[in-house]
Formats: sequence, structure tokens, C-alpha cells
Amino acid sequence: MSTLTPQKPALLTPEEGIPAEAPPSPSPGLDWRELVDAVRESGQYPTRAEAESVTRIVLSALGGHVVGDERVDLARALPEEAARVVASQIPATRELTAAEFVDSVAARIEGATPATARWDVSSVLSVLPSLVGDALVTRILAQLPPGYALLFGRAELAPAE
Repeated sequence: MSTLTPQKPALLTPEEGIPAEAPPSPSPGLDWRELVDAVRESGQYPTRAEAESVTRIVLSALGGHVVGDERVDLARALPEEAARVVASQIPATRELTAAEFVDSVAARIEGATPATARWDVSSVLSVLPSLVGDALVTRILAQLPPGYALLFGRAELAPAE
């Protein structure tokens, strides 16, 4: 019997049948440490521990507001530890504006103000497009209320009237 791995598909004979689709796996090219390092550099945090804490808090908050296929695809694109943080969140019962989202993050960080929380949120979310891809970020932004694009380091475009 063949053993299947997501990285190397096994060749099957007609008698063996078609293998079931492999379960989603985290991004193979990126690990948790690299993600935290990217956030540390983006936010200019003095320690890895601070960058790691902020990364967990922001991804946790985001995980409650991204739903459906976008949430699944985000978890697949992130390193395993980050994927668990996103996927373990219970979906939020109401949408938050971008400002309310930032305030919710501020409430989770001891001593944070809206301004420092905005910095923290942007430091994490602005590294995601280069890590998970612009197409996925565009899909995530499509399901969030207006105002989140700036947190991801993108311009907020007004719809044509």
C-alpha cells in the first residue's frame, strides 16, 4: 500500500483506486519563527517575545472575523502554529468596524491605547499579503467591513457611484 504525503503524490495503479484529497496543510515555506521575525521587523519591536505576543493576539482577533473558505485558506497559508491560532477562534457574533477591531485588540494588550493597538494590528496584518498572497487578502477584505484595507497596508478604495 502506498503512503501519500502532500509534498510527493504517489503513483497509483487502477486497482489501488484514487486517493482521498490530502488534508489541508500549513504553508510549507514559512515557519512560525519567520512570521514572528517579519512582524518584529515590521513593528520594530525590541524583543521577539513582544512580537510573538502581538502576533498571537492579532491573529486570534482576526480569526474570529474571517469565516468560510477565506478562513480555511488563511489557515492553510499560514505556518502551523499561526493556523491553529486563527482556526481555533469562535466566529464573532457581529461584524466590527476596523476601529472597533483595533479597540478589541487594545483590550487584549495590557497598557495598550487605540494608537498603539493600531500599530500592533498593522504590524501583523501588513506582513500577511507577502506571506499568504494578495488574492487571499483581497478575498478576506471583501468579507470585512470597509476600513480594514489600511490595516493590511493597502489603500482603501472607494466604490464607484
